[in-house]
Amino acid sequence: MNIYYSIDDFKNVKNPVVTTGTFDGVHLGHQKIISRLKDFAANENGESVLLTFFPHPRMVLFPEDNDLKLLSNQAEKIELLEKYGIDHLIILPFTKEFSRLTSLEFIRNILVNKIKTKKLVIGYNHHFGRNREGSFNHLKEYGPLYGFDVEEISAQDIDQVEISSTKIRNALQTGDITTATKYLGHQYTLSGKVVGGKKLGKTIGYPTANISVEDKFKLIPTDGVYAVKVKHNGTTYNGMLNIGNNPTVDGKCRSVEVNIFNFDNDIYGDELTIYFIEHLRTEVKFANLDELKKQLAADKEKALLITTN
Repeated sequence: MNIYYSIDDFKNVKNPVVTTGTFDGVHLGHQKIISRLKDFAANENGESVLLTFFPHPRMVLFPEDNDLKLLSNQAEKIELLEKYGIDHLIILPFTKEFSRLTSLEFIRNILVNKIKTKKLVIGYNHHFGRNREGSFNHLKEYGPLYGFDVEEISAQDIDQVEISSTKIRNALQTGDITTATKYLGHQYTLSGKVVGGKKLGKTIGYPTANISVEDKFKLIPTDGVYAVKVKHNGTTYNGMLNIGNNPTVDGKCRSVEVNIFNFDNDIYGDELTIYFIEHLRTEVKFANLDELKKQLAADKEKALLITTN
């Protein structure tokens, strides 16, 4: 996959078949659009092009919005788009100046003059341009004038139940990993560096790696214990993860801690990627550390059954 961080670097692509959007999470609905995009590119003897934006438009337009939580950071989105077979990825810097482009200016300046779009594929109810004024009907009107075709993927064509990033976020925020995975079409991931902690886990036989998630907009699922897979330096391990405040030891700050099974390496400062498999239970305050240890033993047994099957 070729990646362009400037629209001016995108040149000499044969019969570009294009889609555009934020593609947060690259969920099943997005994958349907990508699949059709690739089919059209093959039929047109062309190449698939996905135009997306960074930062997320809401970060620029509503910087005071502290509720914005994203399913994928830029690195995760790039990895997923490459996995699903996009030929060319354009990551357009989103600025307030760019947001003022009218829908016609976006069509003419970006889709036609810069990308030289042969065919445009968009998702259901897609809007673009200043104040989201552009729509499928707008594209159908201007497409013939500028020499490109437009195809809209309907909600029904994507799924009987309309898939949205909002539904996936809601599932993750209630611990419903099964629904989130179903709608994503892949496991939800969380990445971060291993940082120092209280080392309490090691004293009770369950050493944990404390993960610092630096992207403040990345959605961290609801508090609780999870069965997970953990990737470190290209190798994937089984494990269990706790998100929460560690109430048994009167913890004050929310943390993300993973116990990697059959693993005893020094990984401080290393990057880990967590793959959420299943929510095991809510976080509980136990009467003492012995009760906590008994519960952790049961959690590990359950997590092993889930992650090894």
